[in-house]
Amino acid sequence: MERLQKVIAQAGIASRRKAEELIIEGKVKVNGKVVTELGIKVGRQDEVEVLGVPIEKEEPVYFLLYKPTGVISAVSDDKGRKVVTDFFPEIKQRIFPIGRLDYDTSGLLLLTNDGEFANALMHPKYEVEKVYVAKVKGVLTGEKIRMLQRGVMLEDGKTAPARVKLISGDRRKEMAVVEIAIHEGRNRQVRRMFEAVGCKVVKLKRERYAFLGLTSLRPGEARALSPHEVKQLRAVALTKPR
Repeated sequence: MERLQKVIAQAGIASRRKAEELIIEGKVKVNGKVVTELGIKVGRQDEVEVLGVPIEKEEPVYFLLYKPTGVISAVSDDKGRKVVTDFFPEIKQRIFPIGRLDYDTSGLLLLTNDGEFANALMHPKYEVEKVYVAKVKGVLTGEKIRMLQRGVMLEDGKTAPARVKLISGDRRKEMAVVEIAIHEGRNRQVRRMFEAVGCKVVKLKRERYAFLGLTSLRPGEARALSPHEVKQLRAVALTKPR
C-alpha cells in the first residue's frame, strides 16, 4: 500500500506536491469515489483517476543518457525536432527528463517515470552537484574565476558559490577550457554565468551529476541505473539541505 499522492507522482502525472493539491481540490477518484484526504493509501488493485483519466501503474524505471547536442530535453517537440525520449524506442513506460540540458549542450541527463524521485532531485532546497566542462571565448582572468567562485549577479538573482577549475587557456586566441560545478538548476545558468564575466560559452558538456559520470557511453547511448545508484541518488538529494 502506498500513499495516494506518491502513486500519482510515480505515474509521472505530477510532482508529489502538485498531486496533493489535486487531491485536496477533489480532482482525484479512487475506485470511482472522489477522495480529498491526503493520508489515504491505495494498492495495485485500486483504480485511480486524475482529472477523469485512469492512471496506469508503471514500475519505476531510471536511465542515464549521454545527450548529444541538437536534441531537445523534452518528451515531444511541436517543431518536429529530435527529443531525448527518441533514444528509448523500446521503453514502454512514460519516461521524462529530470531537469534539462539546452539544445546546444551535451552530456549526462537522467530520465525516469518516477515523479517523486525527479522532484526530490530538482528541488531547489537540496544540493545535487552538476559538473560541466565549458569551452569559452574571452580573456578568463584569475579575478573572473574568483567572481564565478563567489557567485555572480544574474537577472534572476545572485548565483550560489561554484567550484571553478581552469583546465587550459590560450591568451593569444582568447580561449579557455574550464570545469565548473554548480548545484542550482536555473535556465542556461552556466552560459549566463560566463556571460556575466565577459566570456561566451562556445561548447558545453555536463560531465557528472552527483556521483554519476559518462564512463563508457558515447553520445546518444544510455543505460539503466542500478538499484544501488537509485538509492544513492535519493540519499544525495535528501541528506544535503542548503
